[in-house]
Amino acid sequence: MLIQWYPGHMHKAGKEVKEILPQVDLVIEILDARIPFSSQNPMLTDLRGDKPCIKVLSKSDLADPEITQQWQIYLEQEQGVKTLALTTEQPEKMRQLTELCHKMLPTKQSSGRLIHTLIMGIPNVGKSTLINILAGRIIAKTGNEPAITKSQQRIDIGNGIILLDTPGMLWPNVENKNSGYRLATTGAIKDTAISHDHVAFFAAEYLLLHYPDLLQTRFQLEQLPESEQQLMEAIGKKRGCLRSGGRIEMDKVSKILLSEFRAGTIGRISLETPDMMEKELAELVIIREQKEAKKKARKQKWKGAG
Repeated sequence: MLIQWYPGHMHKAGKEVKEILPQVDLVIEILDARIPFSSQNPMLTDLRGDKPCIKVLSKSDLADPEITQQWQIYLEQEQGVKTLALTTEQPEKMRQLTELCHKMLPTKQSSGRLIHTLIMGIPNVGKSTLINILAGRIIAKTGNEPAITKSQQRIDIGNGIILLDTPGMLWPNVENKNSGYRLATTGAIKDTAISHDHVAFFAAEYLLLHYPDLLQTRFQLEQLPESEQQLMEAIGKKRGCLRSGGRIEMDKVSKILLSEFRAGTIGRISLETPDMMEKELAELVIIREQKEAKKKARKQKWKGAG
């Protein structure tokens, strides 16, 4: 399943980012700490050029702390950015972001000039909450549903920093299908745009492989099922998701698994590691090459037929 979800305001935001970057001193990209690769916008690296960048790993209280640390090391070494792992549960730590902005642009602070910062992130990543905490007042709308912010905002958060806020942006086509599933699992894509069953089965397979103990504890399972199908059925029985005849109501079970993952009640879980992403990217290169080879072969065939 290849997930595509790109409302009109996101396309507009992409154009606005290109237009506004010449005015920007520094870029802040908010990532979901559970999926730092899948939640980053691949356009940003090319768009920002040599402008300094801070990648904020939001919702770090929901992510596996060891894997979050791996991601911070990876991003700083491979992409040459600064990173901060933050959570809305620690608003005082969020304010470290303004200090880091000044450290990265010391000449601005010494000259008394304002730092113009572009802040961006995919939907439902916690960007609006972060803005409200930094500003010390309610400016940006927040909510559990993705795509709350609909237009660009210019926000003075004090301390000599102006935030230029954009709507949450997904790119037009999530090429890596696993990234699409991860985005859907964390709630970055509207539930109306996906099949709960497909996404929940993806999550169940991953959790069985990487976090079996957390599953067993949360759902009070005497024995850990071997397959995702069996896991979903076991959760359904435990939670009373039964239809007439004792059949499991899969849609209901899927919603339970996804909502409990998103709320962190299953435990602190990360859905990807730097090593996993390196392998998936290598596989993606091969897939692209195969597609290109097929395309060339078809063109040669058409030319020969002509």
